[in-house]
Amino acid sequence: MRLILNVIWLVLSGFWLFLAYLAAGIVACLLVVTIPFGIAAFRIGLYALWPFGREAVRRPGSGAPSAIGNVLWIVLFGWWLVLGHIVTAVALAVTIIGLPMAWANLKLIPVSLLPLGSVIIDSDAYVPGRPALV
Repeated sequence: MRLILNVIWLVLSGFWLFLAYLAAGIVACLLVVTIPFGIAAFRIGLYALWPFGREAVRRPGSGAPSAIGNVLWIVLFGWWLVLGHIVTAVALAVTIIGLPMAWANLKLIPVSLLPLGSVIIDSDAYVPGRPALV
């Protein structure tokens, strides 16, 4: 079932969201100071390309540097990526077959808004309440 949902996702919205994250990552990597933002954008872009079967969880102990970086991320890139997820989710929710994809778009909003201090893991390895050890 994950394969079918991922293929439908890829065709309907995953590829376009991946391109948006790729563009954000390239722009962020142009400046040396924002290379960590570029790496985060590439990581989330791969997650947005094939999301079913994976989870985004907060890494414990990421600390103040990731919080400061997340504030900068929101100002520079996060707000328009979140807007892209909202617009895509609304467009997908119009059809019945698009409802799982709309939910996946909404699930991507927290990690696209606050990417630093998050880690993407397989759903099979995710245990709620247990910290991510990546």
